[in-house]
Amino acid sequence: MSALIFRQLFDQQSSTYTYLLADAHTREAVLIDPVFEQARRDAALLEELGLRLLYTIDTHVHADHVTGAWMLKKRTGSQIAISAASAAQGADRYLNHGDSIAFGAHRLQVRATPGHTNGCISLVLDDESIAFTGDCLLIRGTGRTDFQNGSPHALYRAVHEQLFSLPENCLLYPAHDYRGLTVTSVAEERRFNPRLGGELCEEDFTGYMTNLGLAHPRQIDVAVPANMKCGVAASDPSKKPEPDWAPLTYTFAGIWEIHPQWLEEHLQSVQIVDVREPDEYNGPLGRIPQAKLISLGHLAARAAELGKDRPVVTVCRAGGRSAQATVILRQAGFDDVANLAGGMLRWRAEGRVVENGGL
Repeated sequence: MSALIFRQLFDQQSSTYTYLLADAHTREAVLIDPVFEQARRDAALLEELGLRLLYTIDTHVHADHVTGAWMLKKRTGSQIAISAASAAQGADRYLNHGDSIAFGAHRLQVRATPGHTNGCISLVLDDESIAFTGDCLLIRGTGRTDFQNGSPHALYRAVHEQLFSLPENCLLYPAHDYRGLTVTSVAEERRFNPRLGGELCEEDFTGYMTNLGLAHPRQIDVAVPANMKCGVAASDPSKKPEPDWAPLTYTFAGIWEIHPQWLEEHLQSVQIVDVREPDEYNGPLGRIPQAKLISLGHLAARAAELGKDRPVVTVCRAGGRSAQATVILRQAGFDDVANLAGGMLRWRAEGRVVENGGL
């Protein structure tokens, strides 16, 4: 069977895990529990790894963040999948217990695990080595059961019948963790979960959950209505629009990059900052015409020498130092900043115009 590509991604604001799974041969991928604010990040990773996103799958209607399903469909053409029991509108595929989601030679089996909400599902890899539990079973915990038609009785039964029935060495990945924990196993949770592990019975669990006294989720009034529409037309007023001053590429590292050809054709419309050392700037690789030398170590202190009326492009030998320079400039209040990926090595290899070059 073709190898599995697997990545665990994290949204710090909502403590949400997003999971990318792909077939290494066909490059077909699925994304579990995407976050709206991280759609740009997820799309960048897909592009860098050369993957084709078939589905985004939400394990339930989330109350603490807006799903990125609609945004990723808009960006990549992927289909939206969610439980039929969720009653969400706008999905391309509604999932029921026992359904299978294929990506390349791999499959995810859908298991209904209601209780946190009535539309919760868990997803089990075909060889039962990995399961994605949403908010049903957390690491040493469970999802709450006091809203969205939750039920402690249903949750207890779902965990024992659908998850604790998996092989003991099956790894369990939750949709959230608030302590920095990343993964657990069926054996661990059967033994150590303080809510329903060990000898705890359904009545014990119900009593535990009934008396949690948790605060109302902060984002529920925004997140649930948006997620009932699969994130369609969700908006984030604090999110800056994507730059349109040049055809930029956003990397998984969080850096905007510019294409050498566009830069060569628009040298007059940008400010070019060369962050190499003086001997490199005057060395055999040469420099881009009109590039201003400000070595990386001095950039934060000298950022005021640059104007904010034109975009800034940062350059170095191979693109590493100049990537860090974009971070420094953004912290200094420059919004329109991009890195020349590959630096002067790529610029020279493509035969672009240089000054003072000796190679």
